[in-house]
Amino acid sequence: MKLPDTMTAVLLTHHGGIEALEYRTDVPVPRPGKEELLIRVSAAGVNNTDINTRIGWYSKKVTDSTNTGGAEGFENAADADATWSGIPMSFPRIQGADVCGHVVAVGEKVSDTRLGERVIVRNMLRSYVDYRPFECWTLGSECDGGFAQFCVAPARETHAVSCDWSNEELASIPCAYSTAENMLHRAAVGAERVLITGASGGVGSAAVQLAKRRGAQVIAVSSGAKAKAVLSFGADQVIDRDADLPTELGEGSVDVVIDLVAGKAWPTYLQVLKRGGRYATAGAIAGPISEIDVRTLYLKDLTLFGCTFQEDAVFENLVTYIENGEIRPLVSRKYPLANIADAQEDFLAKTYPGKLVLVPPQVEA
Repeated sequence: MKLPDTMTAVLLTHHGGIEALEYRTDVPVPRPGKEELLIRVSAAGVNNTDINTRIGWYSKKVTDSTNTGGAEGFENAADADATWSGIPMSFPRIQGADVCGHVVAVGEKVSDTRLGERVIVRNMLRSYVDYRPFECWTLGSECDGGFAQFCVAPARETHAVSCDWSNEELASIPCAYSTAENMLHRAAVGAERVLITGASGGVGSAAVQLAKRRGAQVIAVSSGAKAKAVLSFGADQVIDRDADLPTELGEGSVDVVIDLVAGKAWPTYLQVLKRGGRYATAGAIAGPISEIDVRTLYLKDLTLFGCTFQEDAVFENLVTYIENGEIRPLVSRKYPLANIADAQEDFLAKTYPGKLVLVPPQVEA
């Protein structure tokens, strides 16, 4: 296709509230580097990380939950450490960790046979850090992402997918499902009893499906209003998020905790773990500061996993699961890219289970 000179995109102009997002129609279309592809974006999912990055939540100065500053931002967020990588962000930035679209141009070292592929992009990018262990760039944070009509990505980390899914469904996979699969992978989850917090959200619903795929018995923590939806994801049991877990389940009753919530309830997650149990986390939407009784940790021989970096197999396995028909996301609602504020407000309100997806104006092929 003949590429336009400019495109529609949402620019994050600074850390702050929703007013920091600027919808523009005159943003230069990026061009792929030697080992990159240019993707015409069909859809881009909404994720916690988009909001956390916008509000500067990753800064150690912030100690409250995401929702506390989700709409207005945090006055005490420090720009110096408010990103995944802990370094200042370059503004303006096009956010969007999820990208689904079609390849429309390739760099000089990339085969033109890739033109026309429908693809998704690994959101935790290793190409830009020379595949060093435990280092990565996040799409939409350290480099521009999918809240635009076009997006550049490394060819090596852009995966063609063959399936009958809609673009919106495919756009639900990269961030949420790789985050969930990575936690399960790191904790080596098998056919055992697994507790999953935040189970109605994008990552939580993915974790439920992916844990069931591994043969686990899944106990999901969610609001009562969304219990039916969580059961439809495959959960064996749903417990209200305000319940006292040790009372409901019994102490030492689960093998693994997959946690996306943290906050004040965090000590109870260790209480319900069996001796030798494993805990994995990739989020703290209820607040990043929690107490730990170190005696619980060592006397029960527990293992704690913090999960951000992803081994290559994690994303590659997800593509296989999709093509084999083993998983499928719930897309509750889609929005025009121009309505990103509405999408993020709905996301913060936890109005819908599963995923919310943005659709940019479509460019003719």
